[in-house]
Amino acid sequence: MAKYIIKRIMLAVMSIIIVSAITFFVMELIPGGPFNKEKAASPEVIKALNERYNLDKPVPQQYVIYMKNLLHGDWGVSLTSGRPIWPDISSRFAVSAKLGASAMIIATIFGIIFGAIAALTRNRLPDRLIVFFTTLGTAMPSFVLATLLLLIFCLQLNLIPVWNSAHPNYVLPIISLAVYPMAYVTRLTKTSMLDALNQDYVRTAKAKGVPRVKVIFVHALRNGLIPVVTYLGPQVAYILTGSMVVESIFTIGGLGSAFVTSITNRDYTTIMAVTIFLAILMVIANLLTDIAYKIIDPRITFN
Repeated sequence: MAKYIIKRIMLAVMSIIIVSAITFFVMELIPGGPFNKEKAASPEVIKALNERYNLDKPVPQQYVIYMKNLLHGDWGVSLTSGRPIWPDISSRFAVSAKLGASAMIIATIFGIIFGAIAALTRNRLPDRLIVFFTTLGTAMPSFVLATLLLLIFCLQLNLIPVWNSAHPNYVLPIISLAVYPMAYVTRLTKTSMLDALNQDYVRTAKAKGVPRVKVIFVHALRNGLIPVVTYLGPQVAYILTGSMVVESIFTIGGLGSAFVTSITNRDYTTIMAVTIFLAILMVIANLLTDIAYKIIDPRITFN
């Protein structure tokens, strides 16, 4: 397993380099720049700023300079605010992490519970209700749900403030992010549990007189969780990408809204920093998913 982890780390480093290179060179293809979009700066000022931030150099040289600085822990300076990027990323990530982790935990726990209930009550009323709501949940993107919740609870009923930085309310943003993955986890759990309940080892356990509760939770549910664990990595990606739009809708000062703003302002250094940071998070999430996969099913070997 140690060799596998080392191999995955090496592949992760390559992936991050590729992502950073693609992001960097794609940004250079976008017309305009961070200092000449809707700004009344003189050509002399723009030239001086480009020289200061190495934007006057060839693109490959700019990339090499940026990556060298990054390897030394220098995430760069925002081209919009002029402040160091890392303190801003760390503070905003705390907000996004709270939002995303809460949504992920809720989606996983309730998805497993509803999936198990649906499997144990197949073709009965609870199963049909759960199937209806999971179909609705998977068909509705997070930004559509966020907009509906905002209109209903904030603007029409006025029950929850849109956003208050002094007393932030994460209820609606968390619901917006949690519904789709919860519906998907419910489906995965139901399907895998139904498959597990029809396996020979479950029939053998029942024939030996093993209590029904133990058969369900120890044999069927444990093996049914394997596909759910596999989905946790992509689920992190969904939470991270979905939070960008949801944070913008609810005006939350998280990492996602900062990323959207940096794209609008063509703040190249912030775009690069956030992209690389999110790529690192994705790599870690996928690695932890593989390890959890091994813990749940020790029979699995890593080649």
